[in-house]
Amino acid sequence: MTPHRHHDRIVLVTGAANGIGASISKQYAQEGAKLALVDVNEAALVAHAKALEALGGQVAWSVVDVSNYVQCEKALSDLTASLGGTVDILINNAGISPKKNGEPAHFWEMDPEEWMHVVGVNLNGAFNWSRLVTPSMVHNRLGGIVNMSSVAAKFFVPFTGAHYGTTKAALIGFTRDLAAELGPYGITVNAIAPGRIKTPLMLTANQATNDAILAQTALRKFGEPEDVAEMACFLTSKESRFVTGQTVDVAGGWLMT
Repeated sequence: MTPHRHHDRIVLVTGAANGIGASISKQYAQEGAKLALVDVNEAALVAHAKALEALGGQVAWSVVDVSNYVQCEKALSDLTASLGGTVDILINNAGISPKKNGEPAHFWEMDPEEWMHVVGVNLNGAFNWSRLVTPSMVHNRLGGIVNMSSVAAKFFVPFTGAHYGTTKAALIGFTRDLAAELGPYGITVNAIAPGRIKTPLMLTANQATNDAILAQTALRKFGEPEDVAEMACFLTSKESRFVTGQTVDVAGGWLMT
Protein backbone atom coordinates (compact mmCIF):
# COMPACT_ATOMS: atom_id res chain seq x y z
CA MET A 1 0.00 0.00 0.00
CA THR A 2 1.20 3.51 -0.83
CA PRO A 3 0.13 5.59 2.21
CA HIS A 4 -0.53 8.88 0.39
CA ARG A 5 -1.28 7.60 -3.10
CA HIS A 6 -4.72 9.24 -3.02
CA HIS A 7 -3.88 12.23 -0.84
CA ASP A 8 -6.65 14.86 -0.86
CA ARG A 9 -8.59 13.16 -3.65
CA ILE A 10 -12.34 13.06 -3.08
CA VAL A 11 -13.62 9.50 -3.36
CA LEU A 12 -17.33 8.68 -3.41
CA VAL A 13 -18.23 5.11 -2.44
CA THR A 14 -21.77 3.75 -2.71
CA GLY A 15 -22.87 0.87 -0.52
CA ALA A 16 -20.14 2.04 1.85
CA ALA A 17 -21.48 0.97 5.22
CA ASN A 18 -20.62 -2.74 5.26
CA GLY A 19 -18.60 -5.48 3.66
CA ILE A 20 -16.62 -4.63 0.54
CA GLY A 21 -17.78 -1.00 0.50
CA ALA A 22 -16.62 -0.42 4.05
CA SER A 23 -13.24 -1.97 3.29
CA ILE A 24 -12.83 0.11 0.13
CA SER A 25 -13.59 3.36 1.91
CA LYS A 26 -11.22 2.48 4.75
CA GLN A 27 -8.44 1.71 2.28
CA TYR A 28 -8.88 5.05 0.53
CA ALA A 29 -8.89 6.84 3.89
CA GLN A 30 -5.60 5.15 4.77
CA GLU A 31 -4.21 6.39 1.45
CA GLY A 32 -5.06 9.99 2.28
CA ALA A 33 -8.38 10.45 0.46
CA LYS A 34 -11.40 12.46 1.53
CA LEU A 35 -14.43 10.19 1.69
CA ALA A 36 -18.00 10.73 0.53
CA LEU A 37 -19.95 7.74 1.80
CA VAL A 38 -23.38 6.68 0.55
CA ASP A 39 -25.61 3.89 1.83
CA VAL A 40 -29.26 3.19 2.55
CA ASN A 41 -28.50 1.80 6.04
CA GLU A 42 -28.21 4.90 8.21
CA ALA A 43 -27.13 3.24 11.46
CA ALA A 44 -24.33 1.25 9.83
CA LEU A 45 -23.27 4.21 7.69
CA VAL A 46 -22.96 6.59 10.64
CA ALA A 47 -21.02 4.01 12.65
CA HIS A 48 -18.58 3.43 9.80
CA ALA A 49 -18.15 7.15 9.12
CA LYS A 50 -17.36 7.78 12.78
CA ALA A 51 -14.85 4.91 12.79
CA LEU A 52 -13.03 6.46 9.82
CA GLU A 53 -13.08 9.87 11.45
CA ALA A 54 -11.53 8.33 14.56
CA LEU A 55 -8.66 7.16 12.35
CA GLY A 56 -8.15 10.74 11.18
CA GLY A 57 -10.08 10.63 7.94
CA GLN A 58 -12.13 13.48 6.51
CA VAL A 59 -15.57 12.00 5.92
CA ALA A 60 -18.98 13.15 4.73
CA TRP A 61 -21.92 10.79 4.47
CA SER A 62 -25.45 10.69 3.12
CA VAL A 63 -28.30 8.19 3.40
CA VAL A 64 -29.40 7.60 -0.18
CA ASP A 65 -31.38 5.14 -2.27
CA VAL A 66 -28.97 4.91 -5.21
CA SER A 67 -31.82 3.96 -7.56
CA ASN A 68 -33.39 7.40 -6.99
CA TYR A 69 -31.71 9.98 -9.24
CA VAL A 70 -33.16 12.98 -7.38
CA GLN A 71 -31.88 11.70 -4.04
CA CYS A 72 -28.44 11.09 -5.55
CA GLU A 73 -28.35 14.57 -7.06
CA LYS A 74 -29.19 16.23 -3.74
CA ALA A 75 -26.69 14.04 -1.88
CA LEU A 76 -23.89 14.88 -4.31
CA SER A 77 -24.46 18.60 -3.80
CA ASP A 78 -24.34 18.19 -0.01
CA LEU A 79 -21.31 15.88 -0.02
CA THR A 80 -19.15 17.98 -2.31
CA ALA A 81 -20.03 21.13 -0.40
CA SER A 82 -18.97 19.44 2.82
CA LEU A 83 -15.68 18.18 1.39
CA GLY A 84 -14.90 21.34 -0.56
CA GLY A 85 -14.46 20.00 -4.06
CA THR A 86 -15.72 17.75 -6.83
CA VAL A 87 -15.53 13.98 -6.94
CA ASP A 88 -12.24 12.62 -8.32
CA ILE A 89 -13.03 8.90 -7.94
CA LEU A 90 -16.35 7.06 -7.99
CA ILE A 91 -16.77 3.51 -6.70
CA ASN A 92 -20.15 2.13 -7.76
CA ASN A 93 -20.27 -0.60 -5.15
CA ALA A 94 -23.93 -0.64 -4.01
CA GLY A 95 -25.63 -3.90 -4.90
CA ILE A 96 -28.25 -6.34 -3.66
CA SER A 97 -28.96 -10.04 -4.18
CA PRO A 98 -32.37 -10.89 -2.67
CA LYS A 99 -33.00 -14.38 -1.35
CA LYS A 100 -35.67 -16.20 0.62
CA ASN A 101 -34.48 -18.69 3.22
CA GLY A 102 -31.04 -18.40 1.72
CA GLU A 103 -32.15 -19.25 -1.82
CA PRO A 104 -32.86 -16.99 -4.83
CA ALA A 105 -36.25 -17.09 -6.49
CA HIS A 106 -36.59 -19.05 -9.72
CA PHE A 107 -37.02 -16.68 -12.63
CA TRP A 108 -40.52 -17.95 -13.40
CA GLU A 109 -41.59 -17.34 -9.80
CA MET A 110 -39.86 -13.99 -9.33
CA ASP A 111 -41.93 -11.00 -8.27
CA PRO A 112 -41.57 -8.30 -10.97
CA GLU A 113 -41.08 -5.74 -8.21
CA GLU A 114 -38.06 -7.69 -6.96
CA TRP A 115 -36.59 -7.72 -10.48
CA MET A 116 -37.04 -3.97 -10.84
CA HIS A 117 -35.60 -3.33 -7.40
CA VAL A 118 -32.40 -5.21 -8.23
CA VAL A 119 -32.09 -3.47 -11.61
CA GLY A 120 -32.68 -0.15 -9.86
CA VAL A 121 -29.94 -0.61 -7.27
CA ASN A 122 -27.33 -2.65 -9.15
CA LEU A 123 -27.53 -1.04 -12.59
CA ASN A 124 -29.49 2.20 -12.45
CA GLY A 125 -27.58 3.21 -9.32
CA ALA A 126 -24.31 2.99 -11.26
CA PHE A 127 -25.81 5.07 -14.07
CA ASN A 128 -27.17 7.69 -11.65
CA TRP A 129 -23.89 8.32 -9.88
CA SER A 130 -21.78 8.10 -13.03
CA ARG A 131 -24.08 10.55 -14.79
CA LEU A 132 -23.84 12.97 -11.88
CA VAL A 133 -20.08 12.99 -11.25
CA THR A 134 -18.71 12.80 -14.79
CA PRO A 135 -19.45 16.38 -15.91
CA SER A 136 -16.90 17.71 -13.41
CA MET A 137 -14.45 14.94 -14.31
CA VAL A 138 -14.78 15.85 -17.99
CA HIS A 139 -14.22 19.52 -17.13
CA ASN A 140 -11.15 18.66 -15.05
CA ARG A 141 -9.97 16.10 -17.62
CA LEU A 142 -9.19 13.73 -14.78
CA GLY A 143 -10.97 11.01 -12.86
CA GLY A 144 -11.52 7.34 -12.22
CA ILE A 145 -14.60 5.11 -11.96
CA VAL A 146 -14.80 1.53 -10.73
CA ASN A 147 -17.99 -0.49 -11.17
CA MET A 148 -18.54 -3.53 -8.96
CA SER A 149 -19.49 -6.47 -11.15
CA SER A 150 -19.17 -10.15 -10.16
CA VAL A 151 -17.98 -13.49 -11.48
CA ALA A 152 -21.74 -14.17 -11.70
CA ALA A 153 -21.68 -11.82 -14.71
CA LYS A 154 -19.66 -14.38 -16.66
CA PHE A 155 -20.97 -17.73 -15.45
CA PHE A 156 -24.21 -19.19 -14.16
CA VAL A 157 -24.02 -19.13 -10.38
CA PRO A 158 -26.91 -21.11 -8.84
CA PHE A 159 -27.05 -19.22 -5.55
CA THR A 160 -27.79 -15.83 -7.15
CA GLY A 161 -30.97 -14.93 -9.01
CA ALA A 162 -31.31 -14.08 -12.70
CA HIS A 163 -31.62 -10.41 -11.83
CA TYR A 164 -28.24 -10.37 -10.08
CA GLY A 165 -26.25 -12.02 -12.86
CA THR A 166 -28.01 -9.94 -15.49
CA THR A 167 -27.28 -6.62 -13.81
CA LYS A 168 -23.68 -7.54 -13.07
CA ALA A 169 -23.18 -8.53 -16.72
CA ALA A 170 -24.74 -5.25 -17.81
CA LEU A 171 -22.22 -3.38 -15.66
CA ILE A 172 -19.40 -4.88 -17.72
CA GLY A 173 -20.95 -3.46 -20.90
CA PHE A 174 -21.57 -0.17 -19.13
CA THR A 175 -17.92 -0.08 -18.08
CA ARG A 176 -16.66 -0.55 -21.63
CA ASP A 177 -18.95 2.12 -23.03
CA LEU A 178 -18.01 4.67 -20.38
CA ALA A 179 -14.32 3.90 -20.84
CA ALA A 180 -14.61 4.63 -24.57
CA GLU A 181 -16.61 7.83 -24.09
CA LEU A 182 -14.58 9.23 -21.21
CA GLY A 183 -11.10 8.10 -22.27
CA PRO A 184 -10.42 11.18 -24.41
CA TYR A 185 -10.90 13.27 -21.25
CA GLY A 186 -8.30 11.39 -19.24
CA ILE A 187 -10.87 9.40 -17.22
CA THR A 188 -10.41 5.67 -16.66
CA VAL A 189 -13.34 3.32 -16.11
CA ASN A 190 -12.88 -0.28 -15.00
CA ALA A 191 -14.84 -3.01 -13.28
CA ILE A 192 -14.02 -5.53 -10.58
CA ALA A 193 -15.57 -9.00 -10.57
CA PRO A 194 -15.22 -10.41 -7.05
CA GLY A 195 -15.51 -14.10 -6.39
CA ARG A 196 -16.36 -15.53 -2.99
CA ILE A 197 -15.42 -12.82 -0.50
CA LYS A 198 -15.79 -13.08 3.26
CA THR A 199 -18.70 -10.72 3.87
CA PRO A 200 -21.89 -11.06 5.93
CA LEU A 201 -23.70 -11.87 2.67
CA MET A 202 -21.39 -14.81 1.95
CA LEU A 203 -21.97 -16.25 5.39
CA THR A 204 -25.71 -16.55 4.72
CA ALA A 205 -25.03 -19.34 2.20
CA ASN A 206 -25.16 -22.92 3.40
CA GLN A 207 -21.91 -24.72 4.25
CA ALA A 208 -22.20 -27.18 1.37
CA THR A 209 -22.33 -24.34 -1.16
CA ASN A 210 -19.28 -22.63 0.28
CA ASP A 211 -17.36 -25.92 0.49
CA ALA A 212 -18.07 -26.62 -3.18
CA ILE A 213 -16.84 -23.17 -4.21
CA LEU A 214 -13.72 -23.53 -2.11
CA ALA A 215 -12.87 -26.79 -3.87
CA GLN A 216 -13.18 -25.03 -7.25
CA THR A 217 -11.00 -22.08 -6.23
CA ALA A 218 -7.39 -22.38 -7.31
CA LEU A 219 -5.99 -20.70 -4.20
CA ARG A 220 -8.23 -22.86 -1.96
CA LYS A 221 -9.32 -19.94 0.15
CA PHE A 222 -11.98 -17.24 0.13
CA GLY A 223 -11.11 -13.63 -0.49
CA GLU A 224 -11.08 -10.85 2.06
CA PRO A 225 -12.84 -7.50 1.49
CA GLU A 226 -9.39 -5.93 1.61
CA ASP A 227 -8.42 -7.85 -1.55
CA VAL A 228 -11.14 -6.01 -3.48
CA ALA A 229 -10.31 -2.70 -1.80
CA GLU A 230 -6.68 -2.90 -2.83
CA MET A 231 -7.68 -3.59 -6.44
CA ALA A 232 -10.04 -0.60 -6.46
CA CYS A 233 -7.29 1.68 -5.17
CA PHE A 234 -4.87 0.32 -7.77
CA LEU A 235 -7.32 0.84 -10.64
CA THR A 236 -7.73 4.51 -9.71
CA SER A 237 -4.05 5.21 -9.10
CA LYS A 238 -1.24 6.48 -11.33
CA GLU A 239 0.13 2.94 -11.48
CA SER A 240 -2.82 1.92 -13.68
CA ARG A 241 -3.13 5.10 -15.73
CA PHE A 242 -3.03 3.09 -19.01
CA VAL A 243 -5.67 0.56 -17.92
CA THR A 244 -9.29 1.25 -18.86
CA GLY A 245 -12.37 -0.63 -20.05
CA GLN A 246 -11.27 -3.77 -18.22
CA THR A 247 -13.00 -6.18 -15.85
CA VAL A 248 -10.60 -7.66 -13.31
CA ASP A 249 -11.50 -10.86 -11.49
CA VAL A 250 -10.62 -10.86 -7.79
CA ALA A 251 -11.66 -14.44 -7.21
CA GLY A 252 -8.66 -16.55 -6.29
CA GLY A 253 -8.93 -18.50 -9.53
CA TRP A 254 -12.59 -19.46 -9.15
CA LEU A 255 -14.42 -19.69 -12.50
CA MET A 256 -11.40 -18.60 -14.47
CA THR A 257 -11.97 -17.43 -18.07
